[in-house]
Amino acid sequence: MSVAEKSVDAIRILSAEAIQKANSGHPGICMGAAPIGYELFAEHLNFSYKNPKWDNRDRFVLSAGHGSMLLYSLLHLFGYGITVEDIKNFRQLGSITPGHPEYGRTPGVETSTGPLGQGLGNAVGFALAEEHLAAIFNKPGFPIVDHFTYVLCGDGCLQEGMSYEACSFAGTQKLGKLIVLYDRNNITIEGDISCTFSEDVATRFTAQGWQVIRVRDANNLAMLKKAIDIAKSDLTRPSIIICNTVIGYGSPLANSAAIHGAPMGEENLAKTKENLGWDCAPFEIPADVRQHCLDIAGEKLKAEEKWNELFKRYAETFPELAQKYEEYMHGPLPDVKGVADKLDFTKPEATRVSSGRIINEIAKIVPNLLSGSADLSPSTKTEIKGAGYFSPENRTGRNIHFGIREHAMAAICNGIQLHGGLRILCSTFFTFSDYMKGGIRMSAIMNIPVIYVMSHDSIGVGEDGPTHQPMEQLMALRTIPGLKVFRPCDGKETAAAYVEAFMQNSPTALILSRQNLGQHENSGAAALKGGYVLADTPKPEVILIGTGSEIDLCMGAREILAKEKIRARVVSMPCIEEFELQTDEYKESVLPKAVKARVCVEAASHYAWYKYAGDYGEVIAMKTFGVSAPAKELFEHFGFTKENIVKAAKKSIQSAKMRR
Repeated sequence: MSVAEKSVDAIRILSAEAIQKANSGHPGICMGAAPIGYELFAEHLNFSYKNPKWDNRDRFVLSAGHGSMLLYSLLHLFGYGITVEDIKNFRQLGSITPGHPEYGRTPGVETSTGPLGQGLGNAVGFALAEEHLAAIFNKPGFPIVDHFTYVLCGDGCLQEGMSYEACSFAGTQKLGKLIVLYDRNNITIEGDISCTFSEDVATRFTAQGWQVIRVRDANNLAMLKKAIDIAKSDLTRPSIIICNTVIGYGSPLANSAAIHGAPMGEENLAKTKENLGWDCAPFEIPADVRQHCLDIAGEKLKAEEKWNELFKRYAETFPELAQKYEEYMHGPLPDVKGVADKLDFTKPEATRVSSGRIINEIAKIVPNLLSGSADLSPSTKTEIKGAGYFSPENRTGRNIHFGIREHAMAAICNGIQLHGGLRILCSTFFTFSDYMKGGIRMSAIMNIPVIYVMSHDSIGVGEDGPTHQPMEQLMALRTIPGLKVFRPCDGKETAAAYVEAFMQNSPTALILSRQNLGQHENSGAAALKGGYVLADTPKPEVILIGTGSEIDLCMGAREILAKEKIRARVVSMPCIEEFELQTDEYKESVLPKAVKARVCVEAASHYAWYKYAGDYGEVIAMKTFGVSAPAKELFEHFGFTKENIVKAAKKSIQSAKMRR
């Protein structure tokens, strides 16, 4: 047995032992795909274990994230600082070897994966980012940006609908440095896939514009090497290598669902070691295997050294481009605080229109900002004017036609952001955020600053009816930890939302109106605190709290109440998450506990507002889906009128007085 083959078995056994010790995990893929992982790390992947974030490294994405122990074994053997103790602590509290790969926790992990297909979408984003940056910075003799993105996926990833979206997009865009290694073992949790996944995958990918390569036996390292070399040689289209594997190879449970997602048991582990001729102590790596892998890793350090020398000469030859590259890849967060001062917000305007004007001002300040849309940029107003569209013919285009692929769009944008060097925003109608939820959630889990622009925010959509009128979506997004959800009431609040989005390293969702809204004198930077007093009065008797288009109604109700000698404060609450981060003193200054009478108004689900309404407050919100009718009629039909707010305010005041 060669040392390479012995290394493959070391990956298998180490993975199985860690899973057995944790009494939790997925040994099947770790043992079946071990040759793929080894071949990739040993012969093809450019990486620097001393500098896992080296700009020009190849990216490896384990889309089948349940096989995390395979990745940890590879990182351990190839010098990334994952210790034997880390391996023994697999899936334990506080370890750097969690159950699924987590970005920012483990050196060498490029993205958090686990929800099947998300990693594949991320990889498409990595490949797109590489192409865009290469087109901007590379010069003859200076391939500063020049790396591949490799993905290991399984049957489950390709069954997920988003894989069709992502791979169709990648084929259309001819992302030739994207290489997918498909671990085809024909087994999922429920057993053989013959009744769930019988399609001809090769034909599917050929139709999507991919190069298709087959490896009859993934245990044959020479076959794998040849296949990957062929994939790397064709840069005109992405490649998929269909690798026939045996799930749980070497185990008595091989080729069965029993080895997919549960430890194999001590007895079967012992038999596996016997089958593979493994006689080392638990968690012991043979000296020749350890040295072999470390020698390979050490040799790979030369790639970074050569790149550093290349970049030094590049900086001497193209100093301005080199400085621009450093700003893109390693510069500070962009300062866009002054963007509102450059724009006029005096006339009534839909916040989607305000957003479009703001995006184009920011694009002048942030040259590495890309903007994408799911076929809706004329409606969401997210096109960067004059910047072109990314395509095989124009890799420098800053706008991206994602097509009608919301699910993949979110995952691809996560990959673009994770790659480094670029900022990304993407847009669709708010009701379709449901299709994007998985990707948005992953943005929040990874704490990366993808910006989601969602227009057509309420029943204000009007005639398109309940399928296109978001109701529960605001509540759904607000429950995602780490996601800032802004529903601005005018242009200045919209600008503040963008300032917040560019100030932080976490995702933001902007929820924008289709219809024109009024501009408010005292709105603006105060929105950065999430909630603030927009209009006040001495000793308010009632507080009117709203967001977005309903602020116009609150302001109108305040005027009516004032004529009746009832003092009302209006609080704009564009971002509940940000308001909750403020000090208790600030929150008390905005919503004093002494003022019990309150009315919360939002043309969306009512669930978010009872906390602020209190025991005596009223909530005017949606408890049903919308209906098809002109927007003005819908607001009246569902009680979103200044007269109804006045009625609710009086009721709340009376209730508070009676219960004192």
